[in-house]
Amino acid sequence: MRLLHTSDWHLGRAFHRVNMLGAQAGFIGHLVATVRERGVDAVVVSGDVYDRAVPPLAAVELFDDALHRLADLGVPTVMISGNHDSARRLGVGAGLIGRAGIHLRTEPSACGTPVVLQDDSGDVAFYGLPYLEPALVKDEFGVEKPGHEAVLAAAMDRVRADLATRARGTRSVVLAHAFVTGGQASDSERDITIGGVAAVPAGVFDGVDYAALGHLHGCQTITERVRYSGSPLPYSFSEADHRKSMWLVDLDAEGAVTAERVDCPVPRALARIRGTLEELLADPGLTRHEEAWIEATLTDAVRPADPMARLAERFPHTLSLAFAPERAPEDPDVSYAQRLAGRSDQEIAQDFVAHVRGAGPDAHEQGVLRDAFDAVRADETVREVAR
Repeated sequence: MRLLHTSDWHLGRAFHRVNMLGAQAGFIGHLVATVRERGVDAVVVSGDVYDRAVPPLAAVELFDDALHRLADLGVPTVMISGNHDSARRLGVGAGLIGRAGIHLRTEPSACGTPVVLQDDSGDVAFYGLPYLEPALVKDEFGVEKPGHEAVLAAAMDRVRADLATRARGTRSVVLAHAFVTGGQASDSERDITIGGVAAVPAGVFDGVDYAALGHLHGCQTITERVRYSGSPLPYSFSEADHRKSMWLVDLDAEGAVTAERVDCPVPRALARIRGTLEELLADPGLTRHEEAWIEATLTDAVRPADPMARLAERFPHTLSLAFAPERAPEDPDVSYAQRLAGRSDQEIAQDFVAHVRGAGPDAHEQGVLRDAFDAVRADETVREVAR
């Protein structure tokens, strides 16, 4: 069986205020053409179909168009909700849509109930594990202390239990939206840390033939059977070196996996450039970036006049401008933002405690801070979904 694995469409998302809807429509067209031209038997979409719980109408219309075009091909599609989606909204009409061969899996309680497809070698069971917010699903899975590894392991126990009841030789595919250990993150993914831990071990997926992952925006191989497709389009400058693609996965009669990357059309290259303003305007080595979307970091000791306008004369698609004067870290003029760069909310809070009382928090107090941040993030998730 030949699968096309994709994820993280983020329909409705902009790139530094650039409307990406046209590029997203172009990707949908590319997806449909790939399914038709490469003999794909099933499409799997591993979450974050939309960029937010209540997407703009134009994004909903694009998704509707994608559903119709995939259904017209007669190729089954399995989709799960991600941490950016509203599972309840995405799942509306799932039963009816399923009659057209588009199978939406958004309910945690259905993790152990697969979509079963057939090929000449027998059955392939597709298990959809939507994004599992630990605080919201711990009761469903009987987990005492909520955490990503605990709830995902419990969901996979249901998958393996169901698979054990199926005919010998049944192959299996799991769709999951999670941060798996060994994956490389980028700046455009929403933080899902719980209890100071975001990642789960790849071993949680043991026992299935292929795990089609979503959440991380870079296409990557965790193991031969556990892969991220990545997002089809860039959504942050941290993805400047990404090769945007989908996985074309062949699952043979014995469940062996072979995979090929299929490149996605990207509307414009990304480039990060750094130096003084005069260096950036004069450097002949930057000619290749003149038509790219640009993130420029200026290292001038004194902020130059009209830097954005002057950069735009050479790099008309400059979208982001930052200032990082080359000074020693102890220099009092180093900005607050620079001092906080790369630090987590937990670390910033601990530094604040140390600043106001002269000593950092002890282990118990660190736990209290961690629980507070987890509670706030879970509450934000609940309120967003309830909108």
